[in-house]
Amino acid sequence: MLPAPESTRLVTIIAHVDHGKTTLADNLIESNGIISERLAGTLRYLDSDAEEQRRGITMRASAIGLRHVYNPPKMSSGSSSPQDMVIHMIDSPGHVDFAAEVTSSLLLCDSAILVVDAVEGICARTHSLLREAYLHQLVP
Repeated sequence: MLPAPESTRLVTIIAHVDHGKTTLADNLIESNGIISERLAGTLRYLDSDAEEQRRGITMRASAIGLRHVYNPPKMSSGSSSPQDMVIHMIDSPGHVDFAAEVTSSLLLCDSAILVVDAVEGICARTHSLLREAYLHQLVP
């Protein structure tokens, strides 16, 4: 059974190459019980192509549907009950050679998660991805 449209979100993960998009995706998949905690971050679950696994990079955007329980903030005017949501998450490539895949995923989505490496900080590709997400009027 498909969820109601107001309970569905389309989200893409964007970042500079090797900043942890696929690791984040693996950990979110693990939180849904699809893969084990031991494999999260190393399995590269959404990199299903043999060439992606061999090279250790994402070359094609891949999607998965995840369940999430949204607990809205408690407002003084009444009670807020938890809401079941479905998050359709897209893991996009970070390398500039696959920019068309990233653009396609940004055009599909309601919002984007921008991942920034804590050590390397904001890189050139981070700037361009942020500008592109802003141009597509994505919600943070």
